[in-house]
Amino acid sequence: MSNTQSILSIGALLFLSLISLRFNSSALENLTVEVENKVYLTAFSLADDLIEEIKQKAFDAATVDFPTTNPADLTSPYSLGHGSWEVYPKYNDIDDYHGYTRSISVPHAENYHVSCKVWYVSETDPNIKVMTQTFYKKVEVTVSSPYLKNSVKLSFIFTLK
Repeated sequence: MSNTQSILSIGALLFLSLISLRFNSSALENLTVEVENKVYLTAFSLADDLIEEIKQKAFDAATVDFPTTNPADLTSPYSLGHGSWEVYPKYNDIDDYHGYTRSISVPHAENYHVSCKVWYVSETDPNIKVMTQTFYKKVEVTVSSPYLKNSVKLSFIFTLK
């Protein structure tokens, strides 16, 4: 074998090694993205499940049995949250979930932390929190996990009108 053939053989081996390295790193990157997507999908599902659960509840403790047309009859914004006699999962209205937290572990992705906040919002702009009773409540569910780069937040506006 001449020097030229040896250099070509070494070059071919180097080229094959670089291609193999790039292929392996691409395969690993794709697997990482796939796992990350599954974790985010699970987080979104957990947040959506809690919002769907809350949708089954009355708008307010004052409206469990009968609706009201007077916002002053609704729970004070300073008293949002469940009463001392109320225990999850027997909450009966939306604002019982204010301050609600729980940890959830599911197969292949453990340590999800779900939390919920509820507050009254302006009738004209649901992005503005208000400290008076209105016929609009915003629920924000946050899901975090050590496997998530960013927490997942979903919100929903509930109305009595």
